[in-house]
Amino acid sequence: MTTWQIIFAAALASGLMVGLGVVVLWRHKKAAICDLDLLGATASVETNLEPEGAVMIRGELWPARSRTGSKIERGRSVRVVGAYRYLLEVDPLT
Repeated sequence: MTTWQIIFAAALASGLMVGLGVVVLWRHKKAAICDLDLLGATASVETNLEPEGAVMIRGELWPARSRTGSKIERGRSVRVVGAYRYLLEVDPLT
């Protein structure tokens, strides 16, 4: 193989890898769920909310904040009462 063939093959391979990376990242994007679709939904606390942490809702991990600012332990169930962009505001279920 000539030097140019090696360079062409390397460029082609790297281009394919970048394209594959874009496809993988695109597939793991958050679903286009409107804020209203999440309001009232029940979620499970995955990391302690002190007052911020993460909750699992509909199979997706979301950043969340306790509405009252109080700590909510991992494993508790919460209800989504608000949202700002990708930060959900939650209250503990009693």
